[in-house]
Amino acid sequence: MEEKIIIQKRPPKSPALAGILAGFFPFGIGAMYNGMYVKGIVYLFILAGLVTIQGHGHGQPFFGILLGGFYFYQIIEAVQTAAAINRRALTGSESESAAVEDQLLEPVKAGSIFWGAVLVALGAILLLANFDIINYDTLFDFWPLAVIALGIKLVYDHFARSKKA
Repeated sequence: MEEKIIIQKRPPKSPALAGILAGFFPFGIGAMYNGMYVKGIVYLFILAGLVTIQGHGHGQPFFGILLGGFYFYQIIEAVQTAAAINRRALTGSESESAAVEDQLLEPVKAGSIFWGAVLVALGAILLLANFDIINYDTLFDFWPLAVIALGIKLVYDHFARSKKA
């Protein structure tokens, strides 16, 4: 009787290596190892922005905590993505490139333009503050307006849904 020899395929990505690369090189190398080059470049810009903000000293300790959180997030994300790529390769249902394509963000379909308008307004206000037309201290005095606007949006959405039902 002949014995069947089963040779296990080597997983395409090592979650441990992805985590180590992301830990030692926190500027997107873990994501690039997983084949997600655009995400790696985005992580590079996020890290560069957060480190630059640290040098200015404004908004501390919030931006320091945000930098630490981003550091650990990108390590965990690289490990989980490598494991997901391995799972898909093990099942054989999809190729590695399809797993990478699934990870790309798709636009969120929403019924309103509220968040787009909020981001445009926030960008305009911060741009005016950068050109010293608006003072940052004055700007931070009005942060409760954002909470009020969000509350109005949630109440409006509630009543709009109840009218449809």
